[in-house]
Amino acid sequence: MAATNESLASVDAETHWPLERILFALAGTMVLVSAFLAAVVSPWFLLLTAFVGINQWLYVAFGACPASLVLNRMGVAASCRH
Repeated sequence: MAATNESLASVDAETHWPLERILFALAGTMVLVSAFLAAVVSPWFLLLTAFVGINQWLYVAFGACPASLVLNRMGVAASCRH
């Protein structure tokens, strides 16, 4: 039974995405949604793209952005250590 629990733990550890990967996926999704809404609804939705870019630079410059702080509180660990 112990071997089964160990194998489940290793599979579970491999399925969790690190913070950086989640942030990258979140930013890419928001940019795609923003581009779609800008094309279909209003060009003002490009401000969302600018907001995403600002947040990415905050993460680069300071090691944290609003999304990373929220994800950290949810228990998502970063793979890169600052």
